[in-house]
Amino acid sequence: MTQSPAAGAPGASGEAPVAVHGSIWLTLAGKNFGGAGRIDLLARIAECGSISQAAKSIKMSYKAAWDAIDTMNNLAGEPLVERVTGGKGGGGTRLTQRGEQLVANFRIIEREHQQFIEQLSRQADGITHDFLLIRRMNMKTSARNQFLGQVTAIKPGAVNDEVELTIPGGLTLTAIVTHESRDGLGLKVGGEAFALVKASAIIIATDETNAKFSARNRIRGRISRLQVGAVNSEVVIELPAGGAIAAVITNESCHALALAVGQTATAIFKASSVILGVPA
Repeated sequence: MTQSPAAGAPGASGEAPVAVHGSIWLTLAGKNFGGAGRIDLLARIAECGSISQAAKSIKMSYKAAWDAIDTMNNLAGEPLVERVTGGKGGGGTRLTQRGEQLVANFRIIEREHQQFIEQLSRQADGITHDFLLIRRMNMKTSARNQFLGQVTAIKPGAVNDEVELTIPGGLTLTAIVTHESRDGLGLKVGGEAFALVKASAIIIATDETNAKFSARNRIRGRISRLQVGAVNSEVVIELPAGGAIAAVITNESCHALALAVGQTATAIFKASSVILGVPA
């Protein structure tokens, strides 16, 4: 929750009273999950049955809407939005039961929060000096792919350690970190950790027959989105347990692989490309 003072009409003392305003942000294991904006996006999807229409209604780009949904799905560990095929309109999207529950619970929290803010604002009336600003620091990262999981194995090496992280759906990621990083992060079997992977570090493969790769991490799924740019293309692969992983490859590679939505593909990346973090 963040609070900020706002000047109102002058009071009896001739000084502007302080009013308190606030907003709610949800975090999951210390990671920013979202606030009113993302919840409004989910609510609009439930109303419209379309991600493009929902995004347009809240003045959000289609790509930004999907990026937000992917992030929420990955952090929630299960889909909040699902596709609906067939029907008179040719299908669309809707919230899963978990997505509906999240929206409903957030509205309850909002109401309770508003009552708290109103009470706090009444108590703050008459304060004319600086009001304490309370802000929660959220981690920001340029990594496109963010996964929350549990450390299931640590294999010590001469210089580096191999850390296995199990993410929702039973998928495992392998990361290589130094001894110092492992100790500094307090990594241990059973503990929670984040895996960050840049989209540019991911290789896409469609046919692994008789192929051998030195990269430890391989995640197979179905291509759910393709966005072609001037030079590169963004490929989003939907994971079996929900969530997604995104890769950025050249347009030439996209054309050579003949990538298409609905096609099965594998995201491949080295253990050294995985950055680990833990909740503060």
